[in-house]
Amino acid sequence: MAREAREAEVKKRKRFRTIRNGAIAVGVFAIAIVLITVFTHKSNNNSSSSNTSTTAASTPTTTPKNQHQTAPAMTINPAKTYTADISTSYGDIKVALDAKDAPKGVNNFVHLARQRFYDGLTWHRLVKGFVIQGGDPKGDGSGGPGYEVVTELPKNGYPTGTLAWAKTSNAPAGAAGSQFFIVTANRPASLEAKQNGSYQYGAFGQVVRGMPVVTKIESFAPASAEGGPPPHPIYIKKVTITET
Repeated sequence: MAREAREAEVKKRKRFRTIRNGAIAVGVFAIAIVLITVFTHKSNNNSSSSNTSTTAASTPTTTPKNQHQTAPAMTINPAKTYTADISTSYGDIKVALDAKDAPKGVNNFVHLARQRFYDGLTWHRLVKGFVIQGGDPKGDGSGGPGYEVVTELPKNGYPTGTLAWAKTSNAPAGAAGSQFFIVTANRPASLEAKQNGSYQYGAFGQVVRGMPVVTKIESFAPASAEGGPPPHPIYIKKVTITET
């Protein structure tokens, strides 16, 4: 009987060790699974954050632009003061808009900016010693909002920092769609030249802060006299209008 009792006790201890070892193995496996899951989730989140940051810096998220609009009604008050803060890939440009002397030109720009039309577009044409040009929803110089308005011409030409409307050579003087430029040299001859006694490009504002940003963007202009697109996209991230 004593022998049988000892054998039973041995078997009981073996079963206990087997159960204990199995429990330990299951526990270790479960912990490993949890650690792997947490590590994978963290890695994916880090990767996603990194990708989002890179994308946001190089290609701002934007919505499709309505290129089939009609000319806007007059909504600004020429007696008020308007400024535009243009946020770009290389910093901010602050422009004082001339609502008093160029109400049509300012109204068109304010209308488009308040729609967020310019947000995410590029500076698609840069010319050294001349201008930086943007505002084209197609990004190749051929786009616009789907309408054309005739705006006011400047009284004092195009000094450095002038904000003006771009137009085709066969469009009437002062014609404007959505494309605009900032003058980077003082009174370029081709802009100052008058036709039939008048300037040709509607001017509606003056840079009051951020000319170093304008100059930095201009520095990426191709070497050709006609200029062209920069070697990498340079974005207009956002245009904010302030009315006082």
